[in-house]
Amino acid sequence: MSTSKIALVTGGSRGLGKDMAINLAKKGIDVILTYNNNEAAAAEVVKTVEALGQQAVALQLNMADLKLYNAFVQQVVTTLQSKWNTNVFDFLINNAGIGGGVPFENVTETFFDEFLNVHFKGVYFLTQKLAPYINNGGRIINISTGTTRFVNPGYSVYASMKGAMEVLTKYLAKEFGAKGITANIVAPGPIVTDFNNATIRNNPKLQEFLSSLSPLNRVGEAEDIGPVVAFLCTNDAAWINGQRIEVAGGINL
Repeated sequence: MSTSKIALVTGGSRGLGKDMAINLAKKGIDVILTYNNNEAAAAEVVKTVEALGQQAVALQLNMADLKLYNAFVQQVVTTLQSKWNTNVFDFLINNAGIGGGVPFENVTETFFDEFLNVHFKGVYFLTQKLAPYINNGGRIINISTGTTRFVNPGYSVYASMKGAMEVLTKYLAKEFGAKGITANIVAPGPIVTDFNNATIRNNPKLQEFLSSLSPLNRVGEAEDIGPVVAFLCTNDAAWINGQRIEVAGGINL
């Protein structure tokens, strides 16, 4: 049986999730990561984690299709038994997401429902289904956004779902406290990744504008977020619970 703790990172094949997986491995934590459609990218992250001396597995999961969740959870349980000789894991990191900015008056029900499923309803019920397999003393870490604190026109749907996640996180902290499981939510600011069709990365003028809003005069990188998530999975963070932790360089103070 492995003595390493195990983290499950949804959306771990790229961007923030990839950096989370790598930083968890640097802390001596094994990783199960999910990917939606880029199996090759997920396999590269597995290799990187293994090169750091930890075990890793990549499993396919489309967060938008809740009908797949039962089969996915069974796959997680089977993987835990076959690779780690256990039926529990320690850290659930609900990172997978989609991006998109649409002005309020142009939002369609289809767009709304997709964001609802991926960013709130899906996370809600996936967490519920995985909860029996989270070790006593484990952690649940959700991901929010700076735009629940400050307004960025066009993000009414995305930010509303993340606002719901912030409330849910407090309830998870309260209701899982008896098992010693903490729940926190990390809120990144603008980040240069391929998220939302790499809107920030591909737009130097937007980067310049967003940088001007930060006291540190830059936008974030994935490497600014992964270490914070990994820290929350260490004993040093055991007393942080039910908190929204904004990791945004002080934007819009």
